[in-house]
Amino acid sequence: MFRDWGGKGWGSGLIGVVIFSGSLPATRVAVAGFSPLFLTGARAAIAALLGAICLMLLRQKWPSRADIRPLAIVALGVVLGFPLLTALALQHIPSARSIVFIGLLPLATALFGVLRGGERPKPVFWLFSGIGSATVAGFALANSDSGSLAGDLLMIGAVLLCGLGYAEGATLSRRLGGWQVISWALLLSLPAMAVLALLFWPSSWQGIGTPAWIGLAYVSVFSMLVGFVFWYRGLALGGIASVGQLQLLQPFFGLMLAGWLLGEPIAWTMIAATAVVVLCVAGAKRFA
Repeated sequence: MFRDWGGKGWGSGLIGVVIFSGSLPATRVAVAGFSPLFLTGARAAIAALLGAICLMLLRQKWPSRADIRPLAIVALGVVLGFPLLTALALQHIPSARSIVFIGLLPLATALFGVLRGGERPKPVFWLFSGIGSATVAGFALANSDSGSLAGDLLMIGAVLLCGLGYAEGATLSRRLGGWQVISWALLLSLPAMAVLALLFWPSSWQGIGTPAWIGLAYVSVFSMLVGFVFWYRGLALGGIASVGQLQLLQPFFGLMLAGWLLGEPIAWTMIAATAVVVLCVAGAKRFA
């Protein structure tokens, strides 16, 4: 469906990572105007309606009964778990600190790729993956001003659920297709997400600024749907553990985005850490 620059899913995976890199900043902006629970329900419901339109227009076959359980796991991990827990966490910790935990996401994805996808990376792969994750976490800790036990625990839960949802979705994508998996998972979760949004519907729309609306639009359309079209395709083609290491670059894309849009300075330490991470990604790709 899409040309894959770099081969074996790496081009598609990279596009997905670039799209996801805006998720945490957009969530941080959105929770300034919306409650985390409303945001979680609304973003999923909006994305589910868009996914349903795509499924209907392209006349996709209904998933089999055997696909319902893995689709439910995908929904638990990436539709409910990660968005909700990160939105709650970002009320306690700054987005810079959340990068510490996003740096652990490639390891979590690779672990679930072994447990759920049957992959067997070489031992050297884990060395490169570990060094890359430690580099991201160390950089984030050095640039984070404050922490919170509640926020940290919420981010750990978010990373574990997200890694599970990525691995399960990638495995299922080999049979159903990437955009179909996220669309069906969203549709499966639509009743619960719609109820969640209605229960936490804002009592007043006054005072909700334009940035919060833009944040809601971004996480609904791009973070919740479009990004997964590329991401699941990349994982399915190139391997969950291997392509999953591209997530190590996500924090740096996010910081560069902040520098471009918000004029925030880009330190030399970020450039150095990015260089180390690129080498780790290359090494992990070779030995996956």
